[in-house]
Amino acid sequence: MEDRAAYGIHRIYSVLLLFSFSLCPLLCRGSWMWLGVTALGVPEKMGCANLPLSSRQKDMMCRRKPHLLPSVKDGARLGIAECHAQFRHERWNCSTTKQPSVFGYELTSGTKETAFIYAVMSAGLVHAVTRSCSAGNMTECSCDTSLQGTGSPSQGWHWGGCSDDVQFGTSFSRKFLDYASVNGSTAKGGDALIAMNQHNSEAGRQAVAKTVLTDCRCHGVSGSCAVKTCWRTLAPFDRVGRFLKERYENGVHVLHRSRRKVRRKDKDRRRLPVGKEELIFLNKSPNYCLEDRRAGVVGTRGRRCSRTSAGPDGCNLLCCGRGYNTHVVRSVERCECKFVWCCYVRCRRCESMSDMHTCK
Repeated sequence: MEDRAAYGIHRIYSVLLLFSFSLCPLLCRGSWMWLGVTALGVPEKMGCANLPLSSRQKDMMCRRKPHLLPSVKDGARLGIAECHAQFRHERWNCSTTKQPSVFGYELTSGTKETAFIYAVMSAGLVHAVTRSCSAGNMTECSCDTSLQGTGSPSQGWHWGGCSDDVQFGTSFSRKFLDYASVNGSTAKGGDALIAMNQHNSEAGRQAVAKTVLTDCRCHGVSGSCAVKTCWRTLAPFDRVGRFLKERYENGVHVLHRSRRKVRRKDKDRRRLPVGKEELIFLNKSPNYCLEDRRAGVVGTRGRRCSRTSAGPDGCNLLCCGRGYNTHVVRSVERCECKFVWCCYVRCRRCESMSDMHTCK
């Protein structure tokens, strides 16, 4: 009965989404990132032409590469999940909605948070497409064979196996996201914001390439490892997320210029070039302490915090000095489980009480 009700709700949700996009494809400020928060199967039911993509992205995905749509959706989900994971304990916790804009105000604010969003979403797209290539899900790419046959025989190893084709994933991500930038609205932030987003998207792609790992397998009598075959493989995506979070912490404040060459705002360091791996931003971030609906800031009121932590999840920092409420939470769970012959498991119900702290 519950499954039937859930299915009915899912169908209604799908119809409403399709109706809203068909009514206002131009008014809905959509983004490909929306694919990462949709219910399973919704994009396929809506049809490619109704997805919140730019006209050039639709041409690419609907006409030339429709088989890549699942990978694009997986990449969006991967990026959003990692954004949540990296900021789950901070004042800005990478909050998202199921609206077409997904990240709301932060997508166009030009802040360090905007920088991280574009970088991690671009990296997620590279990661998902590359994985799909290595899994043999696409005819136009598979493994990277450019290194095979080379190596260092004198040191007892050579390149072989199935290296992940990061180059193909990077190339696809660059084309797909640049198509969005070319057709994107410049109403807020103009060309400077587009240049910033393109730079940070490229930084996300560089992060995937920089974190690639080398795996090897030994060959020889009785496991002597006389010869090793090695290949390049993608790092787990949480490692890419940590790499980008470090770049976020050291983000570069740049001038509001539309020229392709960005310059630091700090006069003392202006002559230093901005590296491809660095994240850049145009505007300072709000403090995210109090709700500001006009700016799209949800605030930290009601957020759970740790009374004993000195980090960003601590009540002192997360609650911005407003104090916190303490609630006693009762939980019941199975415990002291034993296997009874034959054949079932018998458990006791254990009750525990714990304190939960939330920001005022």
